[in-house]
Amino acid sequence: MAKGTLPGPNDVGWPLARFSGLRLLLVVLLVMACLGSALAVITASHLTREQYADLQRLESEHQQLQTEWGQLLLEDSAWSSPARVEGLAEDRLEMRLPEVVDVEVIRP
Repeated sequence: MAKGTLPGPNDVGWPLARFSGLRLLLVVLLVMACLGSALAVITASHLTREQYADLQRLESEHQQLQTEWGQLLLEDSAWSSPARVEGLAEDRLEMRLPEVVDVEVIRP
């Protein structure tokens, strides 16, 4: 089409009709690469958000388990205190320290 003239019926059409076969293939490949790259970014972002949500859930569970572990340690120390064990031995099992006269020393 010459400069300053109106386009003819064959000059107007789909824009890709103006490209040669090799250039058209290159343009199509570049468009496909851009679309593929965009889909990869979307997928990576989605997976990152899912994994971050899992991380938050696991950190919350970890905190709850740490709290429970601390409570269990306190409970264990309370149940196994020497004064409590001695009191239970005296009350329930009727155990006592032997008198001096009841102690026998065996020598090899």
